[in-house]
This record gives sequence, structure tokens and C-alpha cells, in this order.
Amino acid sequence: MAARALHRYGDDPAQVVELHAAAADRVGTAVVLHGGFWRAAYDRHLMDDLCQDLAGAGWDAWNVEYRRLGGGGGWPATFDDVTAALDLVGAPAVTIGHSAGGHLALWAAGHPNVVRAVAQAGVVDLEEAIRLGLGRGVARDLLGDGEPAWCSPAARLPLGIPQLLVHGLDDDTVPASMSVSYAERARAAGDAVDTAILPGVGHYEHLDPRSAAWAAVRAWM
Repeated sequence: MAARALHRYGDDPAQVVELHAAAADRVGTAVVLHGGFWRAAYDRHLMDDLCQDLAGAGWDAWNVEYRRLGGGGGWPATFDDVTAALDLVGAPAVTIGHSAGGHLALWAAGHPNVVRAVAQAGVVDLEEAIRLGLGRGVARDLLGDGEPAWCSPAARLPLGIPQLLVHGLDDDTVPASMSVSYAERARAAGDAVDTAILPGVGHYEHLDPRSAAWAAVRAWM
């Protein structure tokens, strides 16, 4: 198992990043962002298995915790935390996120350290998430007084970096149509975007390093 170390980027208990250090010759840096609809009930340990898999393949995998709804998160705190965590990592990185973390992984494309981004079943269009009422309207709670033009990847196109969107056709939490529509818009805006839209895959297979969904991410990386 790869060595793990906790690093702090702020005074709040949630403002930490756990490094799963590369177990072999380092090939790159990944910044990993968990999902859970930005709610405090869910934390970074959702991504532990993926981080260990990355570390075993030579990646420094930084597993980001951030302030979440019900724990001081939402606009702007959650977004400020992702920026501060990337500042702490301080290296060119690929961001990888699942669900709400997929939203944050693409949103972070504006940071100078982010060179590529992966959204796994990502909530990549907050306006569409609000329209669909995903997570009992949680995207509206995340935004608060913020504007989609600043907070939503779909509203910030082009992002200017290569992106991968992996989504299961059987996902009943975040519909695959969101990734398909986003990819079309992003390409039209000039971004390089790859997609893996997978039959028979739901929302949570992305967290299993043995899954076809994760294999698509590893192949792209």
C-alpha cells in the first residue's frame, strides 16, 4: 500500500489534502475530488481505492477534502477550498472527480496548475442540475448567491485544457445526457474533449478501480 500523509491548507477541519504517494517512479500528479452532492455527509474516503490504484501506477494522488454543505461549504467556500488545495499541491496536475467532484474537477480548469481534467458521472452543468432537481435541488443550495457563469463548467466554456467525461448509461443519479450535451458544447467552443459513455454502468461503479469506468480513466491518463 502506498504511503499516505495528511497536509493542511487551512484552519477548518475539512481543509486537508491526503497524499497517496507514488509507489514507483513518479509519472505525474493527480488531484482527486470526491462527490456526494457537495454535502457534509460524504468525505474524501470515497476516493481512497482510486487513489491507491493511482499511487500503485506511479501517480502522486492528492485526495482533497473541502468544506461542504452543512459544514460551512457552498459558494464561495467550497470553491475557495479547491483553489487553496491546488495551490498547496503546487505541481502540474490532472484533476479527477466523481459526481459533484466531477463538477469541481472541471471547474478547477481555471487554475494554472491544472493541465487536464476528468469528470466521472460529473454534475458538469449546474443550470441543468437545477432544472432537473438533482439531489433534491442541491445545486441551488451550492450556488447560494453565486452565479452559474462563475460556478458551472458548462457556463465557463471553453476551459482550454483536454478533458475526459466518463458516464454510465444506467446512471439514475446524474443522467449521462448531461455529459453528452456538455461535450458537444465544449467541442463547439474549441475544447479537446473525449467521452466514454458506457452501457450497463450506473453511478457508483466509477469508485471501483476494477471497473470498466475506471479503466477508461486510466487509459486516457
